[in-house]
Amino acid sequence: MYSAILLSAGSGTRMKEEVPKQYLLLGGKPMIMHSIERLDRLTMINEIIIVCDNSYKNHLEKMIKEYAITTPVKYVQGGALRQESVYNGLQQVSNNDVIIHEAARPFVKESEFQILIEDESRNATLAYDIPFTVLKGKEHITSNLDRSELINVQLPQKFDTSALIQAHKKARAEGNIYTEDASLMFANSDIKIKILKGSSYNVKITEPIDLVLGEIIYKNIITNRN
Repeated sequence: MYSAILLSAGSGTRMKEEVPKQYLLLGGKPMIMHSIERLDRLTMINEIIIVCDNSYKNHLEKMIKEYAITTPVKYVQGGALRQESVYNGLQQVSNNDVIIHEAARPFVKESEFQILIEDESRNATLAYDIPFTVLKGKEHITSNLDRSELINVQLPQKFDTSALIQAHKKARAEGNIYTEDASLMFANSDIKIKILKGSSYNVKITEPIDLVLGEIIYKNIITNRN
């Protein structure tokens, strides 16, 4: 069985809304509920750990009841950084294996969760090819990068719970910060992380334009896909 950590502690300042982006409506329901409903339908997941700002806990509890979610849900206070939020969530995991997802990625398919769960590797991430040119530099270009050797890392990801906790502890002890957990695990352990094919629709909602495009994706693709 798997535990699922759903990251929902971000303030979403780039969205420029009064509430965090994960609580904004998308396709007529709060963005976060798209992920929760899919997790709830997966029989191999027996607990959902929502990492959130405690001020939204009551709001989330009402949504869980309103949408008749049956999988047990735990609530954990988020950290100042994403990495801290994941670490906080890991402290409440009851299973040997954990799936990590973000509330700001509402378009992941149920079948993609299944592919992740059914793969024989205990440590894996969804990822997608990079279809555009990537260069290295800030003020000036400093080098070319071969995009055939690069991936666009996506979520969900899955990990051996104990191994991920140890990798987090090592990163914390050394003061290193990572933006997601595949890179953290790679840098702080010898464990191989399998790459599984993701989807071009599994985008992260970050800025106002993403929400506009998200409604288009939802109306024209998602409603006809599941």
